Amino acid sequence: MSELPICVACGMQYAEPRSDCPICEDERQYVPQAGQRWTDLNTVRASGTYTARVEEQGPGLIGVGSTPNFAIGERALLVKAGSGNFLWDCAGYIDDDLVAKVRELGGITGIAISHPHYYTTMVEWAHAFDAPIYLHEGDRQWIGRPDPAIKLWSGATLDVAPGLRLINLGVHFAGGTVLHWPDGENGRGAVLSGDILQVIPDRRFVGMMYSYPNLIPERPEVVRRAAEMLEPYEFEAIYGAWWDAIIRTDGHEAVQRSAKRYLSQVG
Repeated sequence: MSELPICVACGMQYAEPRSDCPICEDERQYVPQAGQRWTDLNTVRASGTYTARVEEQGPGLIGVGSTPNFAIGERALLVKAGSGNFLWDCAGYIDDDLVAKVRELGGITGIAISHPHYYTTMVEWAHAFDAPIYLHEGDRQWIGRPDPAIKLWSGATLDVAPGLRLINLGVHFAGGTVLHWPDGENGRGAVLSGDILQVIPDRRFVGMMYSYPNLIPERPEVVRRAAEMLEPYEFEAIYGAWWDAIIRTDGHEAVQRSAKRYLSQVG
């Protein structure tokens, strides 16, 4: 359904035309000063502005996105797991060339998304690869295009495939989720975090915010709970939402020291 409306600012695709974008009107995002604008995949593709970008980001992890970045600009990650390729997060731009490149890599058996800012064109991706989308039910209200491919899950964790576990940390959004891949980073473990755990310039730390663009701090009890939930897991690397936003070593301790620093600052 390439004619369905897409918010230019955040990339969310909606099931029908509307005047407002709830994602942008929420305090965690924003409506641009120029106002709400709309497009659709047919228009974006016909513009010739965007081209497919598929690049290795780490051992068994392939970045999937576009040049230039579309909307918010996140890139997805194709996890080359033993149980089959799994797509983490969602790149807003999708065309036949990008689909072909991902098929050459073995396709996609499933999709999971960290939080609503990256839902974007998830249904287009699901239909292209006949793959289910796993979303935490805590963020049900933000789904812009309902579809049978969407599988809502509840609770703290969900094993979507052997060796791939979703963990609901609740940072940024109630359903804010990360993916733990113990076989990642050549067996040293990796967490794929979107911006639930934001990879920041100082790679010794991560950010945990309620709103990144509007600089609204996350609630201390949420940060404390997130650190406690991740403490038992082993992982060396953290892969954030952007191209090359990666903590290569000491990822586990980066989360713990970040939470400790945050909590000391907010009392």
